[in-house]
Amino acid sequence: MGNTQVKTGDVAASDLRVVPIIISFVVAGFIGLFSETALNMALTNLIENFGIHETTAQWLTTGYLLTLGILVPVSGLIMQWFTTRQLFITALVASIIGTFIAAIAPSFSVLMIARVVQAIGTALLLPLMFNTILMIVPPHKRGRIMGIIGLVIMFAPAVGPTISGLILKSLSWHWIFWISLPLLIGALIFGWIFMQNVTNPTKPKIDILSIVLSTFGFGGIVFGFSSAGEGGGWGSATVIVSMIIGAVSLLFFTIRQLKMEQPVLNLRAFKYPMFTIGLLLVVVCMMVILSSMILLPLYLQTSLSLSTFAAGLLLLPGGIINGILSPVMGGLFDKFGPKWLVTIGIVIVTGAMFGFSTITIETSSAFIIALHIITMVGVSMVMMPAQTNGLNQLPRELYPDGTAIMNTLQQVAGAIGTAVAISILSSGAEGFMSTVEDKANPLNPLLAFTAGIQDAFVFAIIMGIVGLVVALFIKRVKVEHPM
Repeated sequence: MGNTQVKTGDVAASDLRVVPIIISFVVAGFIGLFSETALNMALTNLIENFGIHETTAQWLTTGYLLTLGILVPVSGLIMQWFTTRQLFITALVASIIGTFIAAIAPSFSVLMIARVVQAIGTALLLPLMFNTILMIVPPHKRGRIMGIIGLVIMFAPAVGPTISGLILKSLSWHWIFWISLPLLIGALIFGWIFMQNVTNPTKPKIDILSIVLSTFGFGGIVFGFSSAGEGGGWGSATVIVSMIIGAVSLLFFTIRQLKMEQPVLNLRAFKYPMFTIGLLLVVVCMMVILSSMILLPLYLQTSLSLSTFAAGLLLLPGGIINGILSPVMGGLFDKFGPKWLVTIGIVIVTGAMFGFSTITIETSSAFIIALHIITMVGVSMVMMPAQTNGLNQLPRELYPDGTAIMNTLQQVAGAIGTAVAISILSSGAEGFMSTVEDKANPLNPLLAFTAGIQDAFVFAIIMGIVGLVVALFIKRVKVEHPM
């Protein structure tokens, strides 16, 4: 371990201000991830304002995730080239610029550009946050700290629709960003004062071909799924070509990384079985969560004809409970390990998805609230314990790569989950309308939309069952490497 036991980055371990560093990340991460779902509640308004189709509006979420899918894989390399402070400040500046452009956006295309700039900030911040926590927090305390980080990662997207619903009740969608802006500036100032460098940049050689292959690989896969979700259908030329380019690029990227002495993304992390299992569980959870996050606001506003504010309020209790439970589950993980937490959590999530697949235009609000709360309880039991257990198995030198791999595949899974859900929703609604005789009846489009929603939640059930099978193999990691 050399001198890393005495010194972390350019700061002696005893001089690390652990709490302010964590607070800096928590505040910045919260605002960054809040914007990931805050616009979901405004989709209906944006569709009307800009005269766009719902599958085009979906690109505000998918484009954001696509940018993360392209940038996060190279974050492991970036973290070895720049200091913690440099990356933190750059991430916040990108988020601030993106948020400002979004706040003044006069058209869909400008708003789309703003989302990409915002995503650049998040793409730098998320892996940096995980890597820093692994560097400054000893293994036996990581569950609780990762639980607090989980509070941010799950709580921010969960309350995003509620807060944006409240804003949209009396203000335009631009205010979602105007309200975020001073908070981001505050996070930048706080981080400027308290953030410390916790790693020594080693400046490894940059392999341009690997970066190109990674971009076409992850970008092609996400773009392919998103294009299918946008209404092109799975058989369209765009989808097929994107998928083939993505798959072939990823294959060559993987082969190249395994042959290189200093890979851009060290795939040897997959040699550690609990890391791989933890990763699979996180991927399943992200698919379920982000598909639900886009389906529920659309269902509440279309099928149940609720206002944005009312729809947002229905999703608030689940978000709050998830935020409260994340640190609690982290503490339970520190004590008892992941096995029972994760397995029971996946069963709970799958059960909730089964409930969502039965919703109709007569479903009560109380039923939706209950199902959403149950989903969020289950998610808090799975996400952070699986993630922490997986990262704990990695040796210290693989932390940047492990966090980059996990964050990359989370975002790719989120984009795939969102695209597949919207695609199933669209085809389900079209299938229903093709069977009705009286197409002029105003009730039929509502029934068709609801049928599409039910179909989309069946996809979430299947993902939950896959997660349950994976969860059966999880074991507690005994951390042998010291801090």
